Amino acid sequence: MSRYSFAGAAALLIAAALPPAASAQTTAPAAPPAAAPARPAIQTTKVEGTEGVYIFRNIGHQSMFIVTRDGVIATDPIGYGRPTGGQDYVNEIRKVTDKPIKYLIYSHHHYDHIAGGKAFKDAGARIIAHKRVKERLAPLADPATPLPDESFGDKKVIKLGGTTLELLFLGINHSDSNIVMRLPKEKIIFVVDTLPVGQVPGRGMIDFYPVESEAFIKKVIALDWDRLIPGHPGVGDRLGTKKDAQDQLQLLQDASAEMKQLGQAGKCWEPAEKDFTLQKYASWPGHAAGLPFIARRYCGLWGRGT
Repeated sequence: MSRYSFAGAAALLIAAALPPAASAQTTAPAAPPAAAPARPAIQTTKVEGTEGVYIFRNIGHQSMFIVTRDGVIATDPIGYGRPTGGQDYVNEIRKVTDKPIKYLIYSHHHYDHIAGGKAFKDAGARIIAHKRVKERLAPLADPATPLPDESFGDKKVIKLGGTTLELLFLGINHSDSNIVMRLPKEKIIFVVDTLPVGQVPGRGMIDFYPVESEAFIKKVIALDWDRLIPGHPGVGDRLGTKKDAQDQLQLLQDASAEMKQLGQAGKCWEPAEKDFTLQKYASWPGHAAGLPFIARRYCGLWGRGT
């Protein structure tokens, strides 16, 4: 072997023995994975397959609004804890259309969904709600949340620019003023709080009516609809189905049955709440956070009869 070929072989042996960084110094280091874009606090999305149905989301709350040829029907300002929340919603509508906002519908009387209505009132909207909403809000006199201009009992139908929206009171449920808003043509309903999509209910159980809510959900399922817009975003922002409503009904029935045994054994409050697990739903989002609220409410039912 010549000294040149020997030197070449030796170089190959040395290169093979070196760590990868030493033998391939020109290789660029791997780039770190790109960070996912931040979710915007406020977002407006058109509902697929519709001409003018939109979802407005402000952090963890959302509402529905409908753009018709003669104006806009909006729902729930969701301005609680957000001083500009109502106006932010109006501004989002203005990005979609310059048509007048004719109506604002309150889904029920809870501030986390309807505070901020003043911005809509200032924009010329007529506020409509179930009759109990005015009864609940009047003593509180919140300047950011105007009282309804019009109240109704079991049903009201709004027709505007070729769109029909039904407002239905099907009995007490999450509150004593909660309504269902149904778009018959689009087969879409908007229901706040009573029917979370794919997750365990939580703090909303505070003034929840357990027995009556089961009857309410059965009535909702019996209506003609395909998609449900919930008052809080569903898992993956997806809309609900009748299967989701049936699953939520089953969860409530299971929670009631489990706590009934504990309550009637005299274990309410603390022992029963500690032993209550709702284990069948442990994999559902919100289980750990919502369990104490569900336990407390059903302990009230089966331990106190309230």
